[in-house]
Amino acid sequence: MEMVKRSKKQDEINVNDPFMTLQNDMNVEILMKLPPGSIARLHFASKHLSSIILGKEFTELYKTRSSTQPRHLVSVHGGHPYVWMHRFHSISQEYPSSNHDKVSCSVDPYGPCLATYDFTPPVRGLIFGRHCSNMVVGNPGTGQFVFLPRVETTHQCILCVFGYDPVNDVYKVLCMTVVTKHTPCVAMSEVHQVITVGAKEKWRRVECKYPYHHYPGYQEICRDGVIYYLASYKGKKSLMRFDLSSEDFNVTKLPEDQKLQRFGEMVNHTGKITVATTLLGCIDPVDLWVLEDVNKEVWSKTVVVVPSLPERFGMSYEFVFKGILGTGEMIFAPRTTPSPSPNPFFFLCYNPEGGKFRKIEIDELVDYPVFIQVFVDHVESYMVLSRVC
Repeated sequence: MEMVKRSKKQDEINVNDPFMTLQNDMNVEILMKLPPGSIARLHFASKHLSSIILGKEFTELYKTRSSTQPRHLVSVHGGHPYVWMHRFHSISQEYPSSNHDKVSCSVDPYGPCLATYDFTPPVRGLIFGRHCSNMVVGNPGTGQFVFLPRVETTHQCILCVFGYDPVNDVYKVLCMTVVTKHTPCVAMSEVHQVITVGAKEKWRRVECKYPYHHYPGYQEICRDGVIYYLASYKGKKSLMRFDLSSEDFNVTKLPEDQKLQRFGEMVNHTGKITVATTLLGCIDPVDLWVLEDVNKEVWSKTVVVVPSLPERFGMSYEFVFKGILGTGEMIFAPRTTPSPSPNPFFFLCYNPEGGKFRKIEIDELVDYPVFIQVFVDHVESYMVLSRVC
């Protein structure tokens, strides 16, 4: 029988590991009470806890708990001149005043000091950001971000969407190289490339048989391994679908509604694919178009009347509709904030049934915030990312 020698240093680490003396149930109970950043650090600090953290049983337990306790996620970029930083605020949707975590991170330590990453909605705990040709994927709960390889393109204008493939248990980024024609608001998608987030992965081309025009700046939604985003197809605003497993494209027609075709934007709606139309600068109802059957292209419409937000909360604010929580509350966040920015920063939860607003306030933002994004239904994760490039 071959004997395996143990190093003296390893023996010392195991002896000095206080978690070795506790039962596994107690260790799991301790870990479940910690924020994602602390769990990620313990993964490296304790070999015994690392075996639990990386185990399938604890992973599923934490994932299940997190999915039943979704959170608001606020991305803030700002600081003082020459000292800029990025911070993520994770806030309980159920108890926003008592459960609030903040994580500071250096997204681009070697980039321009005023670099502003535009982030897409978080997917299963991770988030994707892009600034010009720089792309990152990160965990806002731990503050860890990794750079993606540069996409190969001769054009400056690129658009990206981010999602999770449950079939293969991987995250992917779809990048669309576009050629702007006629108007800067509509861009012709020319080349489609995909990368799987992970070590030693590279961009690869995928074919799309639908010639469409992408709308820059519009939000996408990832549901059940499919990324949904709006585009112009055959001269009409349509819903594009990209299956992350098969890497196939499909298109779904939107209803022939003039307001929907002109102002429709995708919003987060707790598992539903919803396109909303709203003009919150004045007293105007919010139209919610929900996709009931993707194959038959069946949509349902609900109209919600929302009181004038600028009149209630200040004419200097312009609000944008962000989505609907599982409780039915509608989320409205300032599109722009007055200068100087208010402290505390706030966004709104509106209950259509009771006609009441809740103001969610966030203290201690970075000084001079220059770019703020609000996301809903964020599911926390302690996932540690591998170096990509």
